[in-house]
Amino acid sequence: MKKILVVEDDPNILEVTRAFLMAEGYEVFTSENGMEAFGIFESQTFDLIIMDIMMPKMDGYTLCELIRTKSDTPILMLTALGEEDSELKGFELGADDYIQKPFSYKVLLKRVEALLRRTSLGQTDEDASVLKLAEIELNTETFQVTSHGQPVELTRKEFDILRLLMKNPGRVFTREMLLEQAWDYEYIVDTKIINTHIKNLRKKLATDKIQTVRGAGYKMDH
Repeated sequence: MKKILVVEDDPNILEVTRAFLMAEGYEVFTSENGMEAFGIFESQTFDLIIMDIMMPKMDGYTLCELIRTKSDTPILMLTALGEEDSELKGFELGADDYIQKPFSYKVLLKRVEALLRRTSLGQTDEDASVLKLAEIELNTETFQVTSHGQPVELTRKEFDILRLLMKNPGRVFTREMLLEQAWDYEYIVDTKIINTHIKNLRKKLATDKIQTVRGAGYKMDH
């Protein structure tokens, strides 16, 4: 049974979300503030964390940042409708996905299933388990990445995008193609998300191998 931590300061949303996920077969832990949630996180191992941004005692940004210093557990952030800057900031801090309020619980379930499917250790590539390109090395089985001989911590989405680019050096991927491959569901997502992930990858990997093809998308240089 997959374990999910839901952090939301609205008691009605929190309870409905808990009941819905439990009805779908998940073990659910809840918290109404970020500080308490971090304590719960440190005492348990979770498969996924769903968190609101605006919360008392510790906001979602701070909680996300703290969790990323200790774990790559997938994080799904809840944002108010139209808060694009909030979504992009969440990705910069290591969130894997977001969903806007008010949301459909069927859509939430789809997002949860997609994240858990993508992060399952049982899903490994059928071909080479280690991809190498210049100074970058990526292991599809252990989810480890090194650049210039040093380990690099990536979020799951960053890992999925890098893996796709490294498996297809020289091929240009549009932002829409990268969204489809890395998010694995058919809902409209702002393509600016990809720009943020590419920026993070370049910074973390300290590389210029990920190139922008003006008017087209991105590619991994040979």
